[in-house]
Amino acid sequence: MSDEAQGGRQRDVSGGSGALGRDAVLDMAGVCERVFHTLWLAVLVFDRRLSIVLRNQPAEMLFEDAQQVDEALREATIEGRYRDWASELREVMESRRQRQFGGVTFRNERAADRLLDLVCAPLTDPGTQEVVGAMLVAEDVTARMSMERRLAVSERLAAVGKHSAKVAHELNNPLDGILRYINLAMRVANGSGQEKIVDYLERSRGGLMRVVEITGELLEFSRSTYANLEESSINEIVDEAVKTMEDKAVAQGVTTVCDYHEQMPRLRGSGNVFQVFCNLIKNAVDAMPDGGKLLISTRVAGRDAAILFEDTGVGLPEEIDRVFEPFFSTKGPGKGTGLGLAICRDILEKYNGRITAERRGGGGSIFTVRIPLESCSQEAGR
Repeated sequence: MSDEAQGGRQRDVSGGSGALGRDAVLDMAGVCERVFHTLWLAVLVFDRRLSIVLRNQPAEMLFEDAQQVDEALREATIEGRYRDWASELREVMESRRQRQFGGVTFRNERAADRLLDLVCAPLTDPGTQEVVGAMLVAEDVTARMSMERRLAVSERLAAVGKHSAKVAHELNNPLDGILRYINLAMRVANGSGQEKIVDYLERSRGGLMRVVEITGELLEFSRSTYANLEESSINEIVDEAVKTMEDKAVAQGVTTVCDYHEQMPRLRGSGNVFQVFCNLIKNAVDAMPDGGKLLISTRVAGRDAAILFEDTGVGLPEEIDRVFEPFFSTKGPGKGTGLGLAICRDILEKYNGRITAERRGGGGSIFTVRIPLESCSQEAGR
């Protein structure tokens, strides 16, 4: 083959490659533009005068029709850790260094405030290497920050629970001894005719029993497992809990009504769930200091056994979900540790069950316990 022919072929190939290269560049520019506008991060490009020259759709949603990036940030964010935004952004361009502005609060009139992580990076001209502007990237980190805070709270609560359990365990022995001596002193005082001494001892005993109750709940909350007792029908467990709490309910003027589904499943480790039911009945009675009505009903709902506790009491706080947090209590000082519902939730989770709370129409509250049928025995009973 001649050199001319080879050269011609070479020229044809290079010419074809050149045309293909230009097309590829044009296609790549289109791809980059599409990628830019479909990014889930908000991206703004601005010039040295801080005028916005380009923005993608998430940035339009955040900053709408703003023309100046510093004004957009000043109007949309609440932040006192940084100087005015114009100075901060100009410093990025002058220093030629990328900078991050973490945890900036973004005001949203249509919804709750959000937390943003902002990153600003200078942009240079490829030919002259002069800084021609900068790019601002905004990432919504609200969910991540919320999770990190919840994890931090959980870790602190775990540490508190661990140390509280040690303290409660150490207190049990001396408390038991003090209680025994108070009981002995009351026997002696009852025969002496000293009514004031008897009254003082009874008050002391009442306070001590309160301390015993608190330490018992702390120890219960700190345990990772619960005793696995006999197997019983859910209706039978509810019955036992109602009988156990009957005196307290009657003394408070509370009427308890039970509505049982005939064929409720049996449950292994019924002693654990008995504790849950007793706690819910106790809470319901405490929520009705002037008397009221407690309706307990059982039924099979889909794949769950459902047990409802509906009272006519004082109702629930605004932040309903907080009632299941450890140490959160709606009762007055000295009347609750805030551990009862946390223990209930912990027990039910071991059955893959759950407990929910809601406000009752007309006042009061409804607590619903759901236990998957697969966590129960196959045999059903009363």
